[in-house]
Amino acid sequence: MNDEGQQSLLDFFAPTPGVHHAPPAPTRPAIPASKPTPAAGGVVFERSPRAESYRLTLRRDGTAVAIIPRRGSEREALRFVEQNRDWLERARARQSKRPKAAEIWTVGTHVLWRGQMTEVRVAATLDPFAGLGQAPRPKVCLAADVFRVAALEGDLRPTLEAHFARKAKVELPARTWELAAVTGVEVKLVSVRNQRSRWGSCSDNGTISLNWRLVQTPEFVRDYIIYHELMHLLEMNHSDRFWARVEEVCPAWRDAELWIKRNGALVGL
Repeated sequence: MNDEGQQSLLDFFAPTPGVHHAPPAPTRPAIPASKPTPAAGGVVFERSPRAESYRLTLRRDGTAVAIIPRRGSEREALRFVEQNRDWLERARARQSKRPKAAEIWTVGTHVLWRGQMTEVRVAATLDPFAGLGQAPRPKVCLAADVFRVAALEGDLRPTLEAHFARKAKVELPARTWELAAVTGVEVKLVSVRNQRSRWGSCSDNGTISLNWRLVQTPEFVRDYIIYHELMHLLEMNHSDRFWARVEEVCPAWRDAELWIKRNGALVGL
């Protein structure tokens, strides 16, 4: 995964086929069942039987992890960390400057919606379904979109995110089928899921899965992720040939990757 989820130093592994990653699309190797070992300087050690070299990773929660290869030692891992301490501090500084979403959403909170930070406002619309003598059910709006809420007080985030997910289940499959027809790629099924660490994925049986949070992003980012997964149905890897296919159908993919790198944290990715 790219900086949308974590920053990684000296990660040389090939990406998982069918899963969206930014180039060069490193993936975290499988972590064994044993608990990570605390190390000095706020770094934890994790052993990986798949790793062939030492790696230093900064996760999006701020945890620094030193990956120890199968024949490595904690002593050498600690030396590796110290050798790359400057990189780690720079990575932490960059991470601290990235925009972060509010944990609690109330009226007046700015939320990423359709690619823009948009204020949650009280909607001044009447409820035609309210009975005579009853107060209209409260609603809030994000730009031109209006959403019904149980109350205007308290945390609106669970309710609004549920509304977002419902919109995504309509909009994202429709757009995927549209782009599949344009590119001539055969798709069997499109699902919308609550993925916590990726924007999209696909399988070789023709199924594409998309993160509902794509409705919060700009249209060009949404389309790039869909194109990305469509091209994976033709190339289940992140080879040069795969990226050439992406370039052909989505010339602005680099701009989309840059947006994801800078703003993915706004939706927790």
